[in-house]
Amino acid sequence: MSNQKVKADAGKPKLTLVPRQILWDICEVREYGNAKYPDGGPDNWKQVDIQRYRDALFRHFMAYLDDPDGVDEESGIEHYKHMACNMAFLCEMETWDDMEKLFYTEIERSK
Repeated sequence: MSNQKVKADAGKPKLTLVPRQILWDICEVREYGNAKYPDGGPDNWKQVDIQRYRDALFRHFMAYLDDPDGVDEESGIEHYKHMACNMAFLCEMETWDDMEKLFYTEIERSK
């Protein structure tokens, strides 16, 4: 029997509750994106204005509604996987403070 008092993890997130497949799906889209845009480095997604991810999420969502088994013409990756990746970007970016948002917006504008 294990001693649960030895490891104090009460109140900590239980990340094992998250379905693992979504991580694989996001990774597939990210690897495609990094191969397509190698100059930006692995964090190239941070240099894109948040509204572009909102628009992309909505486009992939509309395509998914039209054909749940459909794939993106350019990447060949399922629309729902692109939705997951765009949503992950949005979840991260929505936590940024105003200075981070301004910094990455300026990077995008300077291109």
